[in-house]
Amino acid sequence: MYDTGLMIGQFEPLHLGHMRSILEASGKTKTLHIVIMANHSPHPDFDITLQDKARWLQMACADLPFIQIHTTKESELPCHEHFANASFDTATSNTQLQRLLDTLTLPAETVLFLADNHPLVHTQTLDTQIQQQTALTMQVVATSAQPEFDTLAITQDPIAHWSALHPQVRGDYTKTVAIVGGESSGKTTLVHKLANYYGASFALEMGRLYVGTDLGGSEIGLQYSDYAPIVLNHAQAIRDAKSYATAPVTIVDTDFVTTQAFCEEYEGRTHPFVAACIDEFRLDHTIMLDNNTPWIDDGMRSLGTPEARGRFEQLLIDIFARHDIAPHMIDQPDYDARYQQALLFIDQHIYGKKT
Repeated sequence: MYDTGLMIGQFEPLHLGHMRSILEASGKTKTLHIVIMANHSPHPDFDITLQDKARWLQMACADLPFIQIHTTKESELPCHEHFANASFDTATSNTQLQRLLDTLTLPAETVLFLADNHPLVHTQTLDTQIQQQTALTMQVVATSAQPEFDTLAITQDPIAHWSALHPQVRGDYTKTVAIVGGESSGKTTLVHKLANYYGASFALEMGRLYVGTDLGGSEIGLQYSDYAPIVLNHAQAIRDAKSYATAPVTIVDTDFVTTQAFCEEYEGRTHPFVAACIDEFRLDHTIMLDNNTPWIDDGMRSLGTPEARGRFEQLLIDIFARHDIAPHMIDQPDYDARYQQALLFIDQHIYGKKT
């Protein structure tokens, strides 16, 4: 067993193949240092930071104290995995490796773990002159290749390889879809149908739950001061649903715009904190259901007249425009047709399916 080991990679996204290599390397050394590099060609559909990647690995290895996580801005370090189209300059890599060892105060005897199909693993089979040109100054130790996990393919299309993603990663790769509309427009039923179809996590409407838990089941006590805790509860519910995402889509019942619309409808004024939440906690997609379905009184609804329903729908549209949000409109009055249109939208915009 080695005293100190080093593994370097982009880990974007962190997948189960990465973790298996990390666990193998950690079994060969007393302390394994994982160094995360920035990705200079990130996936355009996902905003992943270096800190996000550090959090993934910190959480994944939280109960493995012999694994230590670091980040670096160096760009020419030898990554654990090698791709056919990748190139590296050994002299530059050696310079940056030494700088990294100095920064982390790692001993000179530290070994570098590379996948056993990495070209640098096999430099010892080359002739002496080529070895001198290509060899790293650090001792290289091989880890087993993980042929069932194609890192390049996972990086290029993480949605298509959802099952390979580490659970700590999925919250950053799932896309939120809010289902919004006026009262009795079929939002909640559609949320549950979509969640069941995709096997997706979902966040419930917090306004309705809040009335039950804090107001005794009736909106008669609802007032201006209640809207801030409602949106905070909703933000936490969305965060929880994403953290335990079971699919590339996470369904959200209503949104912060809807809460603002109810505040303006009932209180006659805009709530600045709700407005801030609309801008700060942006959802990825919004599906808005037209208010043209039969109105059903469930004991908690009060906007049942055609005039009230039309006014509230226009209020939603106005607030969306105010915050530069363009919802996808579904205007079919038939419930199944709405469901089919929602499926088509999600399949196209999240799963990348062609019509």
